[in-house]
Amino acid sequence: MPRGLNVEGLLARYLDFPGFIPGFVPGFVPGFVQRLKMLQRLISSFGAAALVCGTVAQAQSSDACSTLASSLSIENVTVNFAEFVPAGTNITLSQNYNLSTCQRPSQVVYNDLCRVAMKVATSNRSEITLEAWLPTNWTGRFLSTGNGGISGCIQYEDMAYAASYGFATVGANNGHNGTSGIAFYQNDDVVADFVYRSLHTGVVVGKQVSEAYYGQTHNKSYYLGCSTGGRQGLKSVQDFPDDFDGVVAGAPAAAFNNLTSWSGHFYTILGNSSSPSFVPTSLWTVVHEEVLNQCDLLDGVADGIIEDPTLCQFRPEALQCAPGNTTNCLTSAQVTSVRQVLSGYYGVDGSLIYPRMQPGSELLAALIIYTSGAFPYTTDWFRYVIYNDPSWDPASLTVEDAAFASQKNIFNSQTWNGDLSAFQSKGGKLLHYHGQQDPIISSDNSPRYYDHVSNTMSLPSSSLDDFYRFFRVSGMGHCSGGPGAWQIGQTTLGAAGNPIEAQNNVLLAMVQWVEQGIAPETVTGTKYVNDTVSLGVDFTRNHCKYPLRNTIKDASRYKEADAWECL
Repeated sequence: MPRGLNVEGLLARYLDFPGFIPGFVPGFVPGFVQRLKMLQRLISSFGAAALVCGTVAQAQSSDACSTLASSLSIENVTVNFAEFVPAGTNITLSQNYNLSTCQRPSQVVYNDLCRVAMKVATSNRSEITLEAWLPTNWTGRFLSTGNGGISGCIQYEDMAYAASYGFATVGANNGHNGTSGIAFYQNDDVVADFVYRSLHTGVVVGKQVSEAYYGQTHNKSYYLGCSTGGRQGLKSVQDFPDDFDGVVAGAPAAAFNNLTSWSGHFYTILGNSSSPSFVPTSLWTVVHEEVLNQCDLLDGVADGIIEDPTLCQFRPEALQCAPGNTTNCLTSAQVTSVRQVLSGYYGVDGSLIYPRMQPGSELLAALIIYTSGAFPYTTDWFRYVIYNDPSWDPASLTVEDAAFASQKNIFNSQTWNGDLSAFQSKGGKLLHYHGQQDPIISSDNSPRYYDHVSNTMSLPSSSLDDFYRFFRVSGMGHCSGGPGAWQIGQTTLGAAGNPIEAQNNVLLAMVQWVEQGIAPETVTGTKYVNDTVSLGVDFTRNHCKYPLRNTIKDASRYKEADAWECL
């Protein structure tokens, strides 16, 4: 097994990629008693999080929840049901209407709550499925979750996570069901729901539902999402600055059309298994080993983690097969493929379409993108949105196609507006993070967006710090997983076993920033042995605020957070 790699269980965490089953590796899900203790500590730790009394006492009853279905009256909203769900319930979720591809057949609820399922019309030919989870331990806070990929899947695991902390929580299906993009075909209203309208509509309606249930408005509004959910968070900051007081956006799929072209261009480089340019999974393992040989020590520690991949300029020619050798080496055609894969993607006029895939992500990227044929999100986006042609062949993708997709930019799906002044002016806070070993969305794109905001707003980092902070999480894969200290409180998995403190939890860090004015300087990540909490902590690391870089002070103690400093 390659250095620093723990493959077991990682693929299950890529919840927004079709074919990967969402689930929990052993030791991750805290018991219900532990969850109650976590909630008690949370409530006692934050003065602003004290339970709202009075009308909430009535809302805690199952009767209040069941009557909500008949009493709720909101334009364009049809309530399917409202039911009281006791803590510890494992909800069985319908898998009809393409939802089986979401692979979320059930979800454990950690605390008592009222579950409200709704249908919300967004036009005469489109609608969203929306759920609100209204906990009895409400803290006065509202939160919206996001989505993944191009899917129409409510991320129930995120709803349960947020609700467990006392947030009145909403989640929507992005205007269609399942992981396919076929619902976009010849229906721009469904595309509009996906790009921006589902999330915004869910927030507007969700706040009304919350007020009707609790008898008073929320105190603060938050957002938590990663991948497409990260893009949705940025879209809200850019276009709907009043929706949220605090946004946590992970691995955002910004420059979305260009990202989609980039995701598809690997197929045109590598081809299929019969192509001379194809690099099989076994050789990507060899490539990964050589990447570590060349770049792991750039940070002063050989731990299987490239702390800052922007410093790694990988030379695949080191793996060129010598005459007569065909073992654990690359042919000339394969060397060319690897170099193209790990290089920036440039367009017809020489301008950058999308930055390179960062070195270090090869093992999972090989399984998800490099060796699996045409990338399904690219295929669906071009077939059903860009060209409205179900016969479009992903093998024919060219830089001209990428340019056309970028120019079409339907409903400003690019999500690349660098002017965040409206969000800044209203006092909003944005916490952006990105794993530096992401096999789906290159981590090189996130500092590019941060720098774009800095340039657009003519603000140096010292000024951006007031409302926008970006953290690079070394060794984290796509939103979770990887050999690094990736558990930063971004999900139930990301919070399992961690101290219930803002330093170790990006969601709580955002609450502290918004409500107490204490901004995070670093985010502490945890890595458990074999990613299993019961086996104990392997190491911790403080992840730095961009543009600072983690630098080792004492290599003999590299597993301790204070052995590093941000410079």
